[in-house]
Amino acid sequence: MSKKKKYYVIWEGNETGIFESWSECQLHIKGYPGARYKSFKTKEAAHNAYYNDNVHDHIDYGNKAKKSKPTISMLDEKTRAEINWESISVDAACSGNPGKMEYQGVHTKDGAQIFHLGPFQPATNNVGEFLALVHGLALLKRQGSDMPIYSDSRTAMAWVRNKRVKTTLKRTTSNDKMFQLVERAEIWLKNNTYTTEIIKWNTEKWGEIPADFGRK
Repeated sequence: MSKKKKYYVIWEGNETGIFESWSECQLHIKGYPGARYKSFKTKEAAHNAYYNDNVHDHIDYGNKAKKSKPTISMLDEKTRAEINWESISVDAACSGNPGKMEYQGVHTKDGAQIFHLGPFQPATNNVGEFLALVHGLALLKRQGSDMPIYSDSRTAMAWVRNKRVKTTLKRTTSNDKMFQLVERAEIWLKNNTYTTEIIKWNTEKWGEIPADFGRK
């Protein structure tokens, strides 16, 4: 009896994406510290997990990891020095996936809210993370600011680099306004250049990003 085919999602590895064999998955996670990956029974489930969901919805870190997860207030001076506090941090929150989504940008140093949009429904967390990044980029360019932006979403960062959102979320009358924002964001990325550095927030080492909505 032949084994049923599985699909493998890699959120963090030497390469990320959806792969159709364990041997290929192994190749991309080998030697990568803290690799995040999981198998799925169908291609559709893998696609939704990679493009629409948050890695934390699928990876079980175990009670020990949860207890030892740092917070910004716990960081020592050496670790705090790794962070550029004169920056913007962005994040999104989604109740259900798809579900009610909102996003925001805050000043990394003191958590003061700089912008906030939503809720939108139905929407996904990754779409919110993407919109938050582009919102921050456009704002900083208008202000002529050289502050960097922190994001904890590799998927959103990839969408920004590619100037295109890849989501299976269906457009409806309920979320049409959000899709209009996505289209405007994609157009902005294609028509604008920027010098803002987008930096991956190191959640495992620094704790939750300052823009986190605190609903996990």
